[in-house]
Amino acid sequence: MSPQVGRKRDGTRDAVILDATLAVLAEQGYEGMTIDMVAAQAGMARATVYRRWPTKADLVLEAVSRLSHGDVQLDQLPDTGSLRGDLTAMIVPFDDEQQQIRIHAVAGLLALAKTDERLAETATAAGIGPWIEAGRFLMQRAVDRGEFPPADVATLAEVIPMLCVARAVQRLPITREFSLALLDGVILPALRGGREPSTERHPA
Repeated sequence: MSPQVGRKRDGTRDAVILDATLAVLAEQGYEGMTIDMVAAQAGMARATVYRRWPTKADLVLEAVSRLSHGDVQLDQLPDTGSLRGDLTAMIVPFDDEQQQIRIHAVAGLLALAKTDERLAETATAAGIGPWIEAGRFLMQRAVDRGEFPPADVATLAEVIPMLCVARAVQRLPITREFSLALLDGVILPALRGGREPSTERHPA
C-alpha cells in the first residue's frame, strides 16, 4: 500500500505568516515576540505556524532572509557603466514604517545570534548576505572592466552593510544620505587606493 501524500504546502499562508513575523518583531523585539503573537497577527492557529517553523529562531531567520532577498534582486543587478552608478541604484528609499521594520529586524537577528552563537553566521547571512553578495559582484565587475585597480572587494563589500547594522543597533534610520556618504567617503577612495581620480589640468 502506497503512503498517503500530504497536502501541498500553501505558499500564500507562508507569506502572510512571515509578514506577520516582521510586524510583531518590529513592535515587540525578538525577546518579547512569541509564536502566539505571530499567529494572532496572521489570523491563523499557532499550530499552523509551528508546522512550518518549529522554533521562533527558525521563523525569524526565514522572515528576515525573505525581507533582504526581496530588497536585493541578485538576478537583476543594475549595470549603469560605473560602480558609483550601480551602487547608487542599489540604494532603496524606505518610508518610516519600512525603516522601523528593517531596524528592528536587524536588532532581532543580533539578539538571536547572542542567544545561540551557532546561529550568528546564519543570522548575518539572512540579514545582510544578499547586500554583501551584490556589492562584491558589482565591485569585482568594476575592477574587471578596468575602472579600478585590483582590490580586496570581499572586505569592501561588507563595509556598508555592516555599518548599516551598527546604525540599526543604535535605532538610527538607515538613510540614502548615510549610504551615499559611505560610498563616496570610504568605498570609492579605498578602491582607488586612496588616490583621487585623475583629472585633466589646464595651464593657468
